[in-house]
Amino acid sequence: MYRKIMRYLEAWKNSPHRKPLILQGARQVGKTYAVLEFGRTHYDNVAYFNFETSPRLAQTFAEDISPDYLIPVLSHIAGQTIVRERTLIVLDEVQLCERALTSLKYFCEDAPEYHIIVAGSLLGVAVNREAFSFPVGKVDMKTMYPMDMEEFLLAVGEEALAQRIRACFDTDTPLPAALHEAAMQRYRQYLTVGGMPECVLQYAQTQDQVLVRHTQDTILAGYLNDMSKYNTQNEIKKTRLVYDNVTVQLSKKNTRFQYKLIKKGARAAEFENALEWLCLSGVISRVYRAEQVKKPLENYRDSDAFKVYVSDLGLLCAKKNLAAADILYMSEELNDFKGGMAENYAQTQLIANGYQTYYWESDRGAEVDFVIQREGRLIPIEVKSADNTRAKSLKVYMDTFAPDYAIKLSARNFGFEDGKKTVPLYAAFCI
Repeated sequence: MYRKIMRYLEAWKNSPHRKPLILQGARQVGKTYAVLEFGRTHYDNVAYFNFETSPRLAQTFAEDISPDYLIPVLSHIAGQTIVRERTLIVLDEVQLCERALTSLKYFCEDAPEYHIIVAGSLLGVAVNREAFSFPVGKVDMKTMYPMDMEEFLLAVGEEALAQRIRACFDTDTPLPAALHEAAMQRYRQYLTVGGMPECVLQYAQTQDQVLVRHTQDTILAGYLNDMSKYNTQNEIKKTRLVYDNVTVQLSKKNTRFQYKLIKKGARAAEFENALEWLCLSGVISRVYRAEQVKKPLENYRDSDAFKVYVSDLGLLCAKKNLAAADILYMSEELNDFKGGMAENYAQTQLIANGYQTYYWESDRGAEVDFVIQREGRLIPIEVKSADNTRAKSLKVYMDTFAPDYAIKLSARNFGFEDGKKTVPLYAAFCI
């Protein structure tokens, strides 16, 4: 299955300023597969090392982390000669060996001709440990996310439809009604399957939602296991409480995260570490409120007001134990959850495209779901789960800030009217 990160990896390989690359992301997003596939197609050979399956490997880095020492030893372990610029060195599950991360500094300074990528599911957590020196400024870093809607379309054989969607997005031309309905159906399938590569592959090959749900449950169990393995005993229970509560809060009309809903009397001081752990591990993401809509938005973020979304829609549905049929046919019983689910979907597509997202709220309660900086301009995005696109809050925003244009994500076909670019939900990947 095609992954867009291949374009980034090709640019990294060919860059004259290339440094060792840290590829991070949540468990099961496809980091190892992408790196090995890239190595297979762009290098003579790949020297692959996994700190989880080969625990003794860490001893090699405990002795000496200079490239002069490591290259001959790693060549011996791999059973092949590691050649400058022609061999891709891959260190997987590197969060289990802190000194391996430290060694990247010396590869950057003393042996930049070696191409090395390290991958790990919890690097965001690992880099905050104090027991080792992180190679600040000596590495390139890239975060990998689950497959977005476009990658899902390609995986299920809809390449022509994906191309047509991009063309209509660029020209604000409606898709033919039959194609629009087909694309909306694919969008609903994506909500149930999500973007975890194993789930997408199973669905593309079998269309078996039961099999996909079993895989999603296995991934969720892996997340819970990580919470126990990489967390202090005191924080494990809190982390699980927060994670369980995120999906509950998406069903609320006001999706702003509230600590008091985790348990009665809960305060930020008690649970903020658990929330931060989940963010750093890539399991959830946070969207802060922008107190003012000015550049740079980061300067005006309200650290005490934020929304929380999970990293994958399929896992969200599995966590809530939602029946696939209810989502595919948008059952009325899900009415309270549809808005939060559509917002969560939009967030996953926007961060996969590299956006730092914020939301805006007026003094009188008008709220715009997302504000992003796109092509140098601050653009508001309103998300609706159906084709009812009346957006009073968006009008308040536009009257207040007069943006160049606004984006309305909904079930309605492409169009542009009164400064508002209408984008169907399935086309969020085009933004």
